[in-house]
Amino acid sequence: MEFRQRRGRNIIKPVRISIRPAYRDEWDDAMALAWRTFMQYEACDFTPEGVESFQDFITDTVLYKMFVLGSYQLFGAYDNSRMIGMLSLRGETHISLLFVDEQYHRMGIGRGLIEYVSEYVHTEEGHGSITVNAAPYATGFYHRVGFVDTDVEQACDGIRYTPMKRSITKI
Repeated sequence: MEFRQRRGRNIIKPVRISIRPAYRDEWDDAMALAWRTFMQYEACDFTPEGVESFQDFITDTVLYKMFVLGSYQLFGAYDNSRMIGMLSLRGETHISLLFVDEQYHRMGIGRGLIEYVSEYVHTEEGHGSITVNAAPYATGFYHRVGFVDTDVEQACDGIRYTPMKRSITKI
């Protein structure tokens, strides 16, 4: 996939980004990216309990074991070999985590991950929709890529989110 990146004043340089399933040895990089980006953009919308809940989730050894066994999928976006975006999928259709490195925001990386995973869910898993519990910071993004709210904003363990769904039957 080719994305555009801005460098300097009014100079746009194309960047080649690959999106693929992540390897076992990339788990730590993905969770570090998730934590770094969460703290920078989302933690301000959560209570201290919510920040702790998020950290507990991404450092849970059971989650890693589920990934190794294939019941929790992880996809990465890479600039050369550097992971610059990640998306995890729980239960075949639910986006559990989606984060993009700050330097690559607004370049279509998140949209590319959504499209890649939508195709995967439709062709490999045989489902016609995907869901997400969108953090307040991310609701606008998810609306722009075709998700619709399925309920009002909620909170659990200090984490605020809006349940959303996207139809993928016409990929």
